[in-house]
Amino acid sequence: MTDRTNRREFIVGSAAAVGAAAFPRPAIAQSTPLKIGLLTVKTGPLAAGGIRFEEGISAFLKDRNFTLSGRKIELIVADTGGNPAGAKTKAQEVVERDKVEIVLGPFAAFELLATVDYLAQAKMPTMAFAGAEDVTQRKANAYLTRTSYTSAQCLYPLADYVFNDMKLKSAASLGDDFAFGYEQVGGFQRVLEEHGGQIVKKLWAPLNTADYAPYVAQIPECDVVCEVFAGSNPLKFTKQARGLGVKQPLVGGSTVADDTIIGAHDESAVGLINANPYSLDVPSEANKRFIAAMKKSFGDDVRIGHYAACFYANGQIIEAALAKTGGKSDDADELVKAIRTVTLAETPRGPLSFDDYGNAVIDVYVRRAEKQDGKMVNKTVKTYQKVSQFWTMDPMKFLAEPVFSRDYPPTKS
Repeated sequence: MTDRTNRREFIVGSAAAVGAAAFPRPAIAQSTPLKIGLLTVKTGPLAAGGIRFEEGISAFLKDRNFTLSGRKIELIVADTGGNPAGAKTKAQEVVERDKVEIVLGPFAAFELLATVDYLAQAKMPTMAFAGAEDVTQRKANAYLTRTSYTSAQCLYPLADYVFNDMKLKSAASLGDDFAFGYEQVGGFQRVLEEHGGQIVKKLWAPLNTADYAPYVAQIPECDVVCEVFAGSNPLKFTKQARGLGVKQPLVGGSTVADDTIIGAHDESAVGLINANPYSLDVPSEANKRFIAAMKKSFGDDVRIGHYAACFYANGQIIEAALAKTGGKSDDADELVKAIRTVTLAETPRGPLSFDDYGNAVIDVYVRRAEKQDGKMVNKTVKTYQKVSQFWTMDPMKFLAEPVFSRDYPPTKS
């Protein structure tokens, strides 16, 4: 698989965008295409999710009959390699060499942190995916809009569900030793403790860990184990934890049992509770259209989950924003304003809007992993609607505290 930047040209659909302004500007035919740069991971341990980015946006563009408010769309796909240096290099390439007008991505929190200042200085409208909390909080900038979810955004309702629905109070956490893991645990801990529960121990493992036995051995007595691994790591950890005798319920965030990897879990994952910004079993018409578009573009065996759903919805957001600008994209400030004022009533993920800091307000689905017809699937057990990056907290009070980190909030045990 090459690390070279790939180009794919699409002409995107003439359908009016859901959520566009009541009186959008007339579409203005443009002789030049709108170039969109997609920063994603196509090689390395995070590639399983990153490849889905390209599939999601590609399915949307094809599904719109190749026209968006009179504009051709040229999608420029850049493989970051799943590391900070690669992400920054590819960001510079798509901005300076390829002259893109919108950037989508990158994948990982450490990649976003490595590129955010450069993209802001370049005044580049960025529709970020990675969950790095502070880029839409204490360090928010005028050009970045997070269209996905923050690291902690799915963990707030998960902690609420653990305490109020599962009636569990004490938890241990295990996760990848980088920002995405820290911030997920921070969100889970905050809500669990606000309800009267407690995190009794936090354990961190390197991203390339093959053997989780030393970490499993350190799990203390507790009611529930929260795992926040990404890539293929949740498959390894879940199997090893059960094989080594962990009896407590397992719960986790968006990456532990996403619909793209749930089929790779074995029976050790039965009962795994996971919170996700998308669920394959949602019976909405928007989700049915998305699934049909993915299968039409990539075949019946395509892996459909929240990665592709987020980027299919990104296409809807761009479509709605261009409807507001009449197809124009030459004014970065006006384009960002149009993106942030988009409200979509129907996406594969459910309703979608943005808060005052440029972060998506989303529905979060709590699911239970089950074996059905001989394969592992997720079944939605509860939906939390209009979940904010601040949960139920006052934004100003939230922002006055430190960003979630490896040591914050501290454990109280």
